[in-house]
Amino acid sequence: MTQPSGKGAAVGRRIGIGLMYGLWKPRVLGAWRVPASGPVILAVNHAHNIDGPMLMGTAPRPVHFLIKKEAFVGPLGSFLEGIGQLKVDRDSTDRTAIGNALAVLEHGGVLGIFPEGTRGEGDFASLRAGLAYFAVRSGAPIVPVAVLGSTEKPGRLIKALPRLRSRVDVVFGDPFEAGDGSGRRTRKALDEATFRIQERLTDHLKNARRLTGR
Repeated sequence: MTQPSGKGAAVGRRIGIGLMYGLWKPRVLGAWRVPASGPVILAVNHAHNIDGPMLMGTAPRPVHFLIKKEAFVGPLGSFLEGIGQLKVDRDSTDRTAIGNALAVLEHGGVLGIFPEGTRGEGDFASLRAGLAYFAVRSGAPIVPVAVLGSTEKPGRLIKALPRLRSRVDVVFGDPFEAGDGSGRRTRKALDEATFRIQERLTDHLKNARRLTGR
């Protein structure tokens, strides 16, 4: 298993900054809440395909995202691997992906996760257990992130993208620990952690919507 490239993720961040700020008008709130060093998990709501690249371009640190394996096709697959992104098979227990994600955290990196597992309403209504597992296993704090506005105004030329130069808000919340402090990784402990995470993420989304007026 090869260690996900930290240098690659840094390159990905620079590309993300150029593209996201070039095409849209990101407004970033609370980025100072992301710990400046050490392992951290960014838990992001997922309503649009640009949510991941938007976070890569607005987060204060390079991010390694867990991305569905279906996206790793042809040149795009090589590009994603080159910028330190992690391929995951969502239909099975992907031990390679799990190992890569834990390696990012063990080396003090930033792991990006869409806890809903797939694109949807972006409201954290259904969480998969993966986020709780990574948080409890690694002890890394979770920072909730709300990306708002990516679905509001479809573009005139490319309907699948937000209108060019429209504003997209990225709101970072306070970091929190998912575990109960016991270090337990039983199914019950992970279920409890998932419940705690969902409460915190849902509260953050409500606060972010209130803050941004979206």
